[in-house]
Amino acid sequence: MIDHDQTPRRIRLTIAYEGSGFSGWQSQPAGDAVQDHVQRAIAAILGKPSALHGSGRTDAGVHALGQVAHFDLPPTHRMDGGAWLRALNTKLPRQIRIVDAAVVDTDFHARFSATGKHYRYEIVVADVLPPFDHLRAWHQRGPLDLAAMHEACRILTGEHDFSAFCANRNDGTDRVPGSGDNVRHVTSITPLESALDHLPGTRITLDFRGNGFLYKMVRLMTGAIVRCGQHKLTTTELTAMLDRERLAAQHAAGGVEKSPLCAPADGLTLVSVDYS
Repeated sequence: MIDHDQTPRRIRLTIAYEGSGFSGWQSQPAGDAVQDHVQRAIAAILGKPSALHGSGRTDAGVHALGQVAHFDLPPTHRMDGGAWLRALNTKLPRQIRIVDAAVVDTDFHARFSATGKHYRYEIVVADVLPPFDHLRAWHQRGPLDLAAMHEACRILTGEHDFSAFCANRNDGTDRVPGSGDNVRHVTSITPLESALDHLPGTRITLDFRGNGFLYKMVRLMTGAIVRCGQHKLTTTELTAMLDRERLAAQHAAGGVEKSPLCAPADGLTLVSVDYS
């Protein structure tokens, strides 16, 4: 018979943050990442450190509405999810909020249990960037061909080797282009155009959904989509970047031709993480 009083307790957190003031999600030596702030808040409540595991990294300047993380508690610690939500938010900067907290089974893992993610990228096409979009959207002054951007989104959707759409970390985790290790399934990329409120111009929102994304993959895809909208990248050139044999040959020759533009971090938000 299992003694439930001796079973470790796991807390799942859903975290929102305005990322412009932090050096990304993952803990940094300077202690200024979102993970650092949440870990310090947990330690202050528990009276000792507890490792916090996130669903994945977001870069410096990237925002989140639904980052997911978990940490473990001693079996005797009885605070429920609601108590953790309230307690953590009293100790976190206002730019970081716990929006949900719940006790979950110990076989749940924020990273390894994830089945997909939803990212959103905001682009403002206008002569003047609205001040409330500062550090929240990519400002484009010239016109963009939305039909060409739709076609670029169609080409990038599906299962592909995205070696040309990931940056190298150079930390031993980079995968070999053309080997299949960089294959991901992008289930949808949905562009939506809308008018700006009270100012001339348009907003283009790109929603990316997939089973996983490589380092800077969404930003590099966004850069390619915008280049297509500027008629600076053809659909033929974009399609060639996904050719696995071409990627393998480039790698063997010394280097893969990457997507021509990495969109700024400002416009990117992790909307949600999916779990079965």
